[in-house]
Amino acid sequence: MQIELAESERRLEADAATVGRGRSALWLTAIGLGALVVSLAQSLLIPVLSDLPKQLNTSAEAVQWLLTSTLLVSAVAVPLMGRLGDMFGKRLILLVAIGAMVVGSLITALSDNITVLIIGRAIQGLSAAAIPLGISLLATLLPKERRASSMALISAMLGVGGALGLPFAGLVAETGDFHVLFWVTAVAAAVAFIAIMFLVPEPHDTAGGRLDLLGAILLAVALVALLLPLSVGSDWGWGSAPVIILFVVAALSFAAFGFWEVRHKAPLVDLASLSHRPILLTNIASLFIGFALFASLIGTATYVQAPESSGYGFGTTTLVAGLTMLPSGLFMLILAPVAARLINTIGAHFTLAIGGVVVAIGWVLRITVHATLLEVVIGTTVVGIGTGVAYSCMPALISANTPHNELASANGVNSLVRALGSSLASALGGTILATFTITLGVYILPSLGGYQILFAICAGAAIVASVIALFVPGRRTTLA
Repeated sequence: MQIELAESERRLEADAATVGRGRSALWLTAIGLGALVVSLAQSLLIPVLSDLPKQLNTSAEAVQWLLTSTLLVSAVAVPLMGRLGDMFGKRLILLVAIGAMVVGSLITALSDNITVLIIGRAIQGLSAAAIPLGISLLATLLPKERRASSMALISAMLGVGGALGLPFAGLVAETGDFHVLFWVTAVAAAVAFIAIMFLVPEPHDTAGGRLDLLGAILLAVALVALLLPLSVGSDWGWGSAPVIILFVVAALSFAAFGFWEVRHKAPLVDLASLSHRPILLTNIASLFIGFALFASLIGTATYVQAPESSGYGFGTTTLVAGLTMLPSGLFMLILAPVAARLINTIGAHFTLAIGGVVVAIGWVLRITVHATLLEVVIGTTVVGIGTGVAYSCMPALISANTPHNELASANGVNSLVRALGSSLASALGGTILATFTITLGVYILPSLGGYQILFAICAGAAIVASVIALFVPGRRTTLA
């Protein structure tokens, strides 16, 4: 089996070496557009969420499920579709993921019914697998000298989409109907689907086999039972019976999943591979970096929109609040080639460590320098730059230590770990900001001290990620 795998990888490397720059650029553009749309859709609703209960004639709790449903479905879909990509074709399952974005966007664009909207958003959650699938597909198709920059660009889309989505949604919130958001994602996803279908080939590295159905069910139960209380625990109460029961179910389900997977001949997730030191340490670092990025989203828009009487806010509009994140996203995009050059020069593990340090510096700036809106933007941008560099390294580390026919699954798990980090940031950040408050008239707002505690935790998380990265073995972590 090992001889056959090695021969398959040699054939793939030989095929990739013959790919011209023109074809590489077309593949990167098609897959990059798909990744951007998926990332964009994840943040589009955040600026308009507070207005939706009135527009849809429903409760704030029901509207919150427009985010929660997407989160839960995406958490389950990413590792499952990654495994399916390895089994039946990365390009094929990537098309399924992008197709889900088209269908989900059309459903949400055409309805005002909250139940239908939640269903549409849940379908959109399937598309979250597009980014790890796209990274894995490019890592398989492209020659070595172009892999690092291409994977860095696709990985950076996770941050770019969020940074672009907030100002775009803010503009729509002030001037138009929220349905416009979903018409945009529907059209863009359809263009990406067509481009991938006609321009991007399917590599011949499928593993085949049968899906580990019981493993998929156990993992789905475990992830939903973990992420649901993290999403709504501050509303239900962290000590409430439903939250405690769900955490217990999550723990038992993860234990049962691990017990089953290590004994299954064709597991959904190869736990032995995940325990390989470079992969394990990369995933742990990803958890902390994912935490730091999401905290930047929740700790910037509401921060600058707070009234000046809060002692820290600037009373900005939703649009201006979104624009404060725009430089962060643009620099992630611009610096992706720089990150790729560092990966190929000093190694992905050292580059990841540098990214974590830059993230920490950005958070220190947010704590200490915040008298003007420009200073807040600079601090947020530094966080974004560091996150973009760090995100660029993760697929490089995964790809350098994973066989081609397991890439989609391995990158899917890495994306899931980042999402778990973001969910932890949302839960912890929401709790901190709800605990440390100030009262302004009839309004209760987070205090400056609450934000600074959150920022300090993020800086610490970034430093932990940097230290972990230094212990990732340096062998085979460059892509050229």
